[in-house]
This record gives sequence, C-alpha cells and structure tokens, in this order.
Amino acid sequence: MRQADRETAMWDERYATDEYLFGTEPAAFLATHAPSLPAASRLLCVADGEGRNSVYLAEQGHDVLAFDASPVGLDKARGLAGARGVSVDYRLSGIEEWDWSQTHDALVAIFIQFMDPDLRAHIFNEFRRAVRPGGLLLLHGYAPRQVEYGTGGPPQADNMYTEELLQAHFGDWEILRLADYDAEISEGRGHSGRSALVDLVARRPAES
Repeated sequence: MRQADRETAMWDERYATDEYLFGTEPAAFLATHAPSLPAASRLLCVADGEGRNSVYLAEQGHDVLAFDASPVGLDKARGLAGARGVSVDYRLSGIEEWDWSQTHDALVAIFIQFMDPDLRAHIFNEFRRAVRPGGLLLLHGYAPRQVEYGTGGPPQADNMYTEELLQAHFGDWEILRLADYDAEISEGRGHSGRSALVDLVARRPAES
C-alpha cells in the first residue's frame, strides 16, 4: 500500500465516529483573521478534514472550494455544511493530486503537517501559484516544540513550521502576520491544551 493510501486509511479510521475529532467550530486563528478577507472571496481550503473551517468561511458569505483525501471526513463535512445551511464545493483529492493551476482570492491551510520537508517544499511552491496576484495565504500550524507538548499534531518535529522556514518560502510576499507563540486551544479532542503555534498571513504581490 502506498504511503498516501495508508495515511488516508488512518484518517478514515480517526474520522469514523459521530464525534468531530477537531470540533465543529473554526480554528481560533481563522476566526481571528477571516475578517481580513474581502467580501464574497473565492477561497480554497486545503486538506479540510471534517469541514469546520470551510463551513465557517461559507457562513461568512464566501465561495468556498475544499478538498480532502478522506471520504469519511468529506461525508462529515457535507453533513456539517447541511446542518449549518451553507454550501461548500467539496472534492475528494490528495494534496499531491490537486490541480494547483486554479487560482483563488485566498488559500487557507490549517494544521496540514502530515507532509515531510521535501513534500512540504513542493506544496508550498504550489501554494504560491494557487493564490491570485494580490490574494492572501492564511497558514497556521505547529512549531517543533509541539512534539514535546503532545497536545496535537504528528510526532515528527521536521514536519512543523518555524518563522525562518516560512520567511524562506514566502518572504518575497507582503507579510501581514508571522508569529510563533504558545496558547491554550480547545478544538475538539484532536487539538486540546497548551500548544506551540505558528501563524502566517501573507499577500501575494500584485503583478504589473
């Protein structure tokens, strides 16, 4: 079985419960920074899992496209969207198979730290072309010390973010926020407790 298939099977198993693993409310980072998105933006939510973030953005009046590799997660996301009375365009896709040639007003990627450094570098380059000129990237995840905290995320410190890493990939964009900090979060059973967090909000330069 391919590594990607093993990971999909693992997420299907984790999502195969009535409980929402990461809750049904958006990540605190997203709730804080979503007001910076222009009204009725066309958004892409990357590896969106059970849909808490895409549903929230649709509730704010945005046109939301979201994908995930887990069919079980997507079924729950559709159920959440239906319960909240909003429409989200959900697609079944792995992150490596996604068509990154489509451009969006903003790209939202929250806790997608299942990628090793080589794959992450490739996908970050894809992010750069998937955001339209003048559009926004909202990226949120864990710092390496999160492995010691053990309150969420994978056990691989190399998968985590640092300010230097994100500066290296997106430093030529307008950095609106880049921060490494600790906070108490309560986002379902999957993300709960003291957490080492990294935020990036960046604007792609407008082309002349």
